[in-house]
Amino acid sequence: MLETPTMTEVSSKTSQEAVEAENSLSNHVNPQKDSMTSRIWTHMLENVRPSGFVEFELVLLTFCTGIQDAISFPDYHCFASNQTGNTVFLLLALVLPWLDGEQFYLANIGSALGFFLLGGWATGQVSHIVGPRLRLWLFCCNLVQSVLVFAAAALQFRYGVVSHGAMAVTVIGLLAFASGSQVVQSRSMKMTEISTAMATAAWVDLIIDPKLFHASNRPRTRRIMFLVGLAGGSLLGAGVYRTVGSAVAIFISAAGKLIVAMMYLFNGADKPRKADADDNC
Repeated sequence: MLETPTMTEVSSKTSQEAVEAENSLSNHVNPQKDSMTSRIWTHMLENVRPSGFVEFELVLLTFCTGIQDAISFPDYHCFASNQTGNTVFLLLALVLPWLDGEQFYLANIGSALGFFLLGGWATGQVSHIVGPRLRLWLFCCNLVQSVLVFAAAALQFRYGVVSHGAMAVTVIGLLAFASGSQVVQSRSMKMTEISTAMATAAWVDLIIDPKLFHASNRPRTRRIMFLVGLAGGSLLGAGVYRTVGSAVAIFISAAGKLIVAMMYLFNGADKPRKADADDNC
């Protein structure tokens, strides 16, 4: 005889079918939304391709660096980004300690150099783990740098310019950490001609270039763009500093860095490498 299913079995089967139908419905309610999310995530996990657009972004960052250094020296007697001068001042303080407080402030110099190295070290080491040209990393990294510079501008707006002391060390530390993190990007993009900060090597490499006057010479052109960007940023920073003050100049620099962060969302990506025939055998 055929067994008739009990009411409990029928109810259990009906409930199971209802759950499966609900799960299936939730998975297919908005396939376009799932597809869009997947495409965005895939886009963010791509490696940014070195290109002319990246060159422009690095030159814009260089411009922002020029603005920062144009105000950091007259305000704090040190450089937020250019560590050559800070290194010399630091060694001078060891041999000629009476210059501390007259020609420079040792705490400011130590903060600038220390936080610059810390920013570069942290960014570089994390880059080794996540990938130096990962779009998501570049976006987040530049976003954090922008926030730090905005914070420095906010402190100056709130408390004014204090040449030395805890407030000065804080502002310098924020600017220097952001600059150290920024310099790492030119290395990751393999565009060392646009370091975004140090000009000495660019000047020397430019004048000794054996192809200096050749029409097609990308490294030379990059160095010139870098030097022009740094000079332009310094001039703008000095002009803003003279007319409306350094807080506005720092704010402009932060806005420029934020623009670069957003621009990284639109960079081209590396094309996937095709497997060699030997690898498939």
